[in-house]
Amino acid sequence: MVQLLQHVDGFRADFCGDVGTREPLPRPWSVNPRAVTIAPMRYLDLTLPGAAENLALEEALLEEAESADSATETLRLWEPARPMVVLGRSSKIEDEVDLAACGDLGIPVLRRVSGGAAVLTGPGCLMYALVLSCRLRPRLRSVGQAHRFVLGAMAAALRPLAPGVGCRGISDLALDQRKFSGNSLRLKRDHLLYHGTLLYDFPLELIGRCLKAPPRQPEYRNGRSHDKFLTNLPLARTSICRALVAAWEAHELCADWPWQRTARLVTERYSRRGWNEEGRRCTDR
Repeated sequence: MVQLLQHVDGFRADFCGDVGTREPLPRPWSVNPRAVTIAPMRYLDLTLPGAAENLALEEALLEEAESADSATETLRLWEPARPMVVLGRSSKIEDEVDLAACGDLGIPVLRRVSGGAAVLTGPGCLMYALVLSCRLRPRLRSVGQAHRFVLGAMAAALRPLAPGVGCRGISDLALDQRKFSGNSLRLKRDHLLYHGTLLYDFPLELIGRCLKAPPRQPEYRNGRSHDKFLTNLPLARTSICRALVAAWEAHELCADWPWQRTARLVTERYSRRGWNEEGRRCTDR
């Protein structure tokens, strides 16, 4: 908690340099302008000191949007300073994670609020989170259409820089047939949290040491091991950031992030052993 408060006092957002002049992606669904107040998408480039704080901030941004009077959308980019395993909301830790290896390597295992399988992230893996309005984009209330819309936009943003980028399976981005991005979502009443990984300079051999083969696999994986299935996107971090900021038209700097909600969620959920080890089963009791 002290670290989080100190970081609030010293927070300075970083725009990843010039956002460039690429043509932004059009918003695909129009709304009645009298029905909802439309604000520009905010951009938050912020990595907090601890693993729990970073996961809590994503849920806090979703909560903040739900409580706002206007339709609020945000793009957040961050990158962990140290490796960490992040479980899906309903993941069974013993089925997806090599706990002995993680313990030997000092890698923490935490749980996010969205679904999907476990991921290993850290330096060289850019994390992104989008909070999108279902009032502005009503079709996002459909999980399938939400995946198609967000991943389609992400692929379109990255493909000019890395030909061969495309959507694969239900929620993957791949370079040709090798995955570099896994994604998941959390849908609330009026907003959607859609977030994922973007491998660009990650030690891929570490994934096979820490994660078991996922219990559910997309058909295009063809039973491949982690080292034969995953790849790094051959782009610099700054290039990826610029492409995403331009694609989502996230040009409004977000300097007032929900640190109080984040601190509360760290205490109530993300720092609790019950949540990180049992997740949804813990909250259902």
